Amino acid sequence: MSLDHKITAVRTLLDTAQEDYAPVTFACSFGAEDMVLTDLIARHYPSISMFTLDTGRLPEETYSLMRQVAERYGIRIPVFFPNSAVIEAYVAQNGPNGFYDSMELRKQCCHIRKVEPLKRALSGKRAWITGLRRDQAPTRKDLAEVEFDADNGLHKFSPLLDWSLPEVWDYLKQFGVPYNLLHDKGYTSIGCAPCTRAITPGEDVRAGRWWWEDPEIKECGLHPDKRHRQASVLRNTG
Repeated sequence: MSLDHKITAVRTLLDTAQEDYAPVTFACSFGAEDMVLTDLIARHYPSISMFTLDTGRLPEETYSLMRQVAERYGIRIPVFFPNSAVIEAYVAQNGPNGFYDSMELRKQCCHIRKVEPLKRALSGKRAWITGLRRDQAPTRKDLAEVEFDADNGLHKFSPLLDWSLPEVWDYLKQFGVPYNLLHDKGYTSIGCAPCTRAITPGEDVRAGRWWWEDPEIKECGLHPDKRHRQASVLRNTG
């Protein structure tokens, strides 16, 4: 399928989200995929709101891109922050980089900095839009373009689910869309600065995220692994 046809398919899905699931919002992380959707939504879908999560540990390049987006599209994307008192308690107990010590502490940090602010950002919405792609990680292979997000109580749209990474970059180049400069330094997936690194040729695109953990299970909690949830349901009902 050509890039033009893929763009048309994305717009069809965004049309559905806007018309049938209002109020709908887009969760922008300022990664390459999300910049495709930022460009489309900013130019064509004024009634679809946007937001981003500032964990307090983002790279400077991400903040620079936020400013570029504001200047280019004339919009200022609302920012949701973690609860400062909860962050202070976590750091006091575990240190500023306690997330390196265990998966439990890393997931706790992600919950505080991402999952809880996300729930506030999605409050009152009927659907949210993500830039997830199926080939990003084993945990994302079973996702659907439209599905009910039981954790947050609303529908989730993933219009780029079947896009390849080259197609994402073809779009950014064709339309001159700004992107995070860390991508030019070997970063294929960008999150918090201490939990993100560049990858080497041949590594999986998500290898730079939480690289000290098992790649089969690493997620931050924003997009739970459906495989493990389904297995848990089967165990509980078997």
